[in-house]
Amino acid sequence: FTGENIPIWVGDYVLASYGTGAVMAVPCGDQRDYNFASHFNIEIKNIFEGIDISEKAYEDKTAKIVHSDFLSGLNVNKAAKLAIYEMEKKGFGQGKINYRLRDAVFSRQRYWGEPFPVYYVAGMPKMIDHQYLPILLPEVEKYLPTEDGQPPLGNAKVWAWSVLENKVVSNEYIDGETVFPLELNTMPGWAGSSWYFNRYMDAKNPNEFASKEALDYWKEVDLYLGGSEHATGHLLYARFWQKFLFDLDFVPVDEFAKKLINQGMITGTSAFAYRIENTQTYVSKAKIGDHKVQPIHVDVSFVNAQNELDTEAFKAWRLEYKNAEFILEEGKYIVGREVEKMSKSKYNVVNPDAICEEFGADSLRLFEMFLGPLEQSKPWNTAGISGSHSFLKKLWRLYANANDFKGIEGIATKEELKILHKTIKKVEEDIESFSFNTSVSTFMIAVNELGNLKCDKKEVLEPLLVLISPYAPHIAEELWSRLGNVASISFSKFPTFDPIHLIESNKEYPVSFNGKMRFKLELPLDLSKQEIETIVMAHDKTVAQLQGRIPKKIIIVPGKIINIVG
Repeated sequence: FTGENIPIWVGDYVLASYGTGAVMAVPCGDQRDYNFASHFNIEIKNIFEGIDISEKAYEDKTAKIVHSDFLSGLNVNKAAKLAIYEMEKKGFGQGKINYRLRDAVFSRQRYWGEPFPVYYVAGMPKMIDHQYLPILLPEVEKYLPTEDGQPPLGNAKVWAWSVLENKVVSNEYIDGETVFPLELNTMPGWAGSSWYFNRYMDAKNPNEFASKEALDYWKEVDLYLGGSEHATGHLLYARFWQKFLFDLDFVPVDEFAKKLINQGMITGTSAFAYRIENTQTYVSKAKIGDHKVQPIHVDVSFVNAQNELDTEAFKAWRLEYKNAEFILEEGKYIVGREVEKMSKSKYNVVNPDAICEEFGADSLRLFEMFLGPLEQSKPWNTAGISGSHSFLKKLWRLYANANDFKGIEGIATKEELKILHKTIKKVEEDIESFSFNTSVSTFMIAVNELGNLKCDKKEVLEPLLVLISPYAPHIAEELWSRLGNVASISFSKFPTFDPIHLIESNKEYPVSFNGKMRFKLELPLDLSKQEIETIVMAHDKTVAQLQGRIPKKIIIVPGKIINIVG
């Protein structure tokens, strides 16, 4: 745009193996460019308004552009679009969309996986004819690689192909003329996962992956539920395979699923120790002060609820920390905390086995669902699981108090049935909308209300258990059995919502005098205006308010208000 000369440098810019091509370097906005420019004393022009780049590049790309002619004053995204537009207008550049596809090697050096129908003649691959397929994995003594580094199939004693017999034979017979070595690698996991949903439609068909009749009947999966990280992995390749099969007229639809839901990521709270640069000394968070420190991820199992680090466990953790020294605060080392993706590399993974051991699997299940909406990322906090655990204890007490877990066959009260059917309605709606977190809170409310009513009727307790069973199957199964049921709760029918139990027959009316509410009066909803007036005027609180006066007007709106004027 300006005609200014730009220096061109040639070198292994990022990594020696990165590839070739021109890189437009903007050192103030990319740390690798910044390091390169600093090393060779190249001028680093600052193009970000109000940003200090004296020590490092600014990579957030959120500031406004400056010192950039017609782009000054714009944010990065708008500046990029305008620059492309101006290039196209002046005729020396053109905008282009780059689509990126992650390459994935269709091969694994492991035992488990579909074998390749490939044998080798003088080192050249040949395909086994489809009429002789499938070839099955051979028996091996161990699933580790061979001593000379071959894949595990190199351990197989029967893994060669006879072109005369068209079958797998012993390796002893390899002669390079009629018996040849088979491929030792196997297919990756996504070989099968890219089409398995179609196989489910006709799983026992020995002649084809699925019959046309089965595929036309089932067509596609109703719901695909998976993490967003699958978008560029399994989900992407499965869609490619489906479209490929559709183009060849093997399947009736070009998308394998009707609906996609990405469940949110569970994030973990990482712990950090702060190492003073170029030392083996670690300074507690409040003591950092002017020290230049490097944050080091610490295994969260070494940190207690008060954020105190077990320094001895830390020193024994890895050899590089063996000689660590600590600057403490009040005799303790306090770590830093930060919410990040739960990952082994960040040492913030919570072991579910330990939680199940302490609180039970049902507590863990309920807590996971209670964390928040299915599709949102949710921070993990182990301390919060005690709430789910307490709810299950309360649920247990509700049934224990019901005639020692047996319940009674008596007729449930109107209030008990109202709580039950309100719960059925809400949970059914929640399941259909995948709002499992609000179902859990609905259960908590229902158990509280039924506990307050000392409910002990099987008519209420049994359907409530069926509602809870998908969320907390173990305790539900146990209580179901104690109620006297022989068959598993998983075979029971889902409760049917009856709206009649939510219809109110009474109304609590606010009774006002000259617009000011003085008392409340519960009356049947089916009363006429005249009947309501008669009852209200005879009420002792009305008599006390009027003190013998005759009202000018009585305003009655059935089901809403009563107002006595004058």
